[in-house]
Amino acid sequence: MQNKSLQFQHSPRWKVSWLFVVIAILCIPFADLSINTFDPGAELIRFFSGLFNLSFKNINNPIEALLQTIAFAFLGVAFGCVAGFFLALIFHFKFIRIFCALVRSVHELFWALIFLQIFGLHPLTGLLALGLPYAATFAKVFAEIIDESDSRAYDNVRQSSNLISAFFYARLPDLWPHFVSYTSYRLECGLRSSTVLGFVGLPTLGYYLSTAFLEGQYADVWALLILFYVLIASIRYWVRPKLLPFYLFISVFVIHNDSVISFENITRFFTHDIIPSPIRNQESFASLWNWFSNLFLNEALPGIFNTLVLTQLALVLTGIITLLWFPLISKLFFNYFSRSVGHSFLVIMRSTPEYILTFILLTLWGPSMLPAVVALMLHNGAITAHLMGKFSDQIKPRMDKSTGLNFYAYEVVPKIYNQFLAFLFYRWEIIMRETAILGILGITTLGFYIDSAIADIRFDKAMILIAITALLNVGVDSLSRYIRSRLRLKTTVECV
Repeated sequence: MQNKSLQFQHSPRWKVSWLFVVIAILCIPFADLSINTFDPGAELIRFFSGLFNLSFKNINNPIEALLQTIAFAFLGVAFGCVAGFFLALIFHFKFIRIFCALVRSVHELFWALIFLQIFGLHPLTGLLALGLPYAATFAKVFAEIIDESDSRAYDNVRQSSNLISAFFYARLPDLWPHFVSYTSYRLECGLRSSTVLGFVGLPTLGYYLSTAFLEGQYADVWALLILFYVLIASIRYWVRPKLLPFYLFISVFVIHNDSVISFENITRFFTHDIIPSPIRNQESFASLWNWFSNLFLNEALPGIFNTLVLTQLALVLTGIITLLWFPLISKLFFNYFSRSVGHSFLVIMRSTPEYILTFILLTLWGPSMLPAVVALMLHNGAITAHLMGKFSDQIKPRMDKSTGLNFYAYEVVPKIYNQFLAFLFYRWEIIMRETAILGILGITTLGFYIDSAIADIRFDKAMILIAITALLNVGVDSLSRYIRSRLRLKTTVECV
């Protein structure tokens, strides 16, 4: 028998993990991670002192803001769910898949900025800003649920019945629990997104939050944040299927206002405002090329670079914080009381939209990439840590298991690392989308240049930059799916 020398080789997952860590390290010199406030410690003390002096005295009607937040979320999610369901039925068409990918790659705040120019503060602005990207997301997820379900009963019934009857009687009952579960999750996302829409002028909780922050009224800020946390934490108690028709009916009247849609604005937006100025002014092709070149080199390219730098730093730090935080809610490491504390902490972190976290940290630390990196890390890290903590509960430890750090590093992490990477790469495109929108707060990602173009009433530039943002997100999503496919990332606990 011929002896063969065995050489140890790291797994592809190990190599990819370290590749992303190295890329993040290389990004650090290009990221502005400074603290620019004169005395951040004093500002931090002022901020947390508001927690012990809660007040709504500077807020006209917090209950109305809360109801507006809930109403926009309900109607936006309902629109997205219904539209997404019908899109899912034809999701096998390539055109539909591409259309949905582009629509969901544009953040809700970007959609809100677009619709503000068309409808003003009419309720349609908030409904479409939530409903359009949610419809595209619902379509993708519902289509995946349909594809992965057992279709044998449907195929049998289809032979003696029409397509619609067969689907609703033989397919939908099996799919329904999965649809309901995902829609419930989307409602929580809708409440967060609805809150953030207030930062661009809609009368939700975010509007009063931004005002309180800018005025330094931290007691009001904490009162609004706690009100928001209670809203998110209590969803399971007040959201009941039988009450949904009532909630939707009431929501229509809650968001109603006196705004009137101007068809002149709509016509001008589509026939004048978003047409590139060289075309609008009937200039030469050379002028159009110079216009686009200047836009791409001076705004799009720096925005793309900063967006990618911030995304890669946030992605790797999200992975690190996930590995540190998931034991907080895992049965493998803590008792019931400790897990309850850990669960409460993660709920607060994942319930606070990254936009609001960034806004808070910018107020405390000043303008730089550091607040955005930390906010993205905390928010996305809490989400993935929650998922990984629940996933780790499936592990059955060996009878002779080690304890402490050895148990964590050599028995638990290797068994869940496959799923950890799957979750992390799934969040990659989401982090990219969130990174772009943080530019509205002054961080020089693509969102900064989009917001500046809108402020200068240059909607032609803004639409080009939004399109570039969408294509960048689609590219990252495609790369993420390719990596997950190549690494054969699974959704079950791996035995080692």
